[in-house]
Formats: sequence, C-alpha cells, structure tokens
Amino acid sequence: MSNFLKGHHLALFLTPILLASSFVNADTLNLGRTPTPAEVAGWDIDVRPDGLGLPVGQGSVSDGEYLYDEKCSSCHGIFGEGEKRWPKLAGGNGTLADDRPDKTVGSYWPYASTVYDYVYRAMPFGEAQSLTHDETYQVVAYILNMSDVIDDEFVLSNETIGSVKMPNQNGFMLPDPRPDGQLASAPCMQNCEVPTKIIGRARIIDVTPDKE
Repeated sequence: MSNFLKGHHLALFLTPILLASSFVNADTLNLGRTPTPAEVAGWDIDVRPDGLGLPVGQGSVSDGEYLYDEKCSSCHGIFGEGEKRWPKLAGGNGTLADDRPDKTVGSYWPYASTVYDYVYRAMPFGEAQSLTHDETYQVVAYILNMSDVIDDEFVLSNETIGSVKMPNQNGFMLPDPRPDGQLASAPCMQNCEVPTKIIGRARIIDVTPDKE
C-alpha cells in the first residue's frame, strides 16, 4: 500500500476522534465553536420507550383538558374523534385486524413516551415545538385518559411515563422470521457453516431480461 493510501486511511480513522473531541476543543482546533447548552438542548429531544431522555416535567389530566381544547380539538375533535380528515386520537380498540383499522393512540401506539416525543416535536400543527415540557405532559396525559389508558388522577411525568402500559404494546413484539435472527443457542464464533437453500432462480421466475 502506498504512503498516500496509508495516510488517507489514517485520516479516515482519526476523523471520528477529532469530531468527538470538537465539543471540548472546537475553538482551539478552529473547527467552529462549542455549542451552547441551549443549542444542545434544542437538538437533544429524542426519548427511549422506557422514557429515558425525557425532560423533567409533569402534567395532570385536568390541566391537559383545557390545553387540548385550546390547541388540539379543532383538528382532532373534542373527544379525540377527529375532525373531517384529521386523525383520530381515541377509540378504535379491537379494530386492528379489520380491513379498515382505526390506528389511534389508544388502539395502536406502543409506548406513551412515543406519544410525548411526537407531540413535542410536531404538534400543534403549524406551531411545532411551541409547547413547553409541562404543557406536553399535560396534553399527552389527557390524550391517554381519553383512551382509558390512565385514570383522571394520574400525573404524567418523566418519572411515571415509563410505567404506562399501552394496550397494543405487545403488538410490536414480533419475532424475526429470518434464520439469522433467531439464536436457539450460543452463537457460533469460529469455523461456522451456515446451510443455504436455493428457493428460486431469477431466470425461472422470469425476472432476468432475455438476451437480444
């Protein structure tokens, strides 16, 4: 390998390291500047299913009702039934196997933290990310209450949202049908032989263009 290629590979290897350290030495390395805490907070809004990553805050169902009426009901309906072609938020339980299922928050969504994440990122329509953290907890609490997921007294917060059990949570826990997705025993680490089986040939199933 030439010295040029060796140097090129070394540069590719060092690039992630330099980028990782840019937050500390951005100014001294002339790679821009160190982001402010407010700038980092503006991007760091993703959350996990168990709620890890959610901002500190809380909201009650009663507070969420007033905010929902003001910010959300014009599109999603007073009771989450959906106005015109806007999405339904409540109802639809037991319809997922139907030809026209109602995929609402209560019938379809897997995690309460996913609801928070979406509402905070994208709602209200046309005013995305205008809700504070507490307001988002309030709205989500009311939406979950409309779907009978939580009761009237439940206070939704970054500490309690992970305990909310959504009706269709297990509907997303599907097994991976691919052979390499199943580990019946300890994975093979050396001298591995994976059996293969030809199930079709391109020419036979007529997907190979004919020669001119």
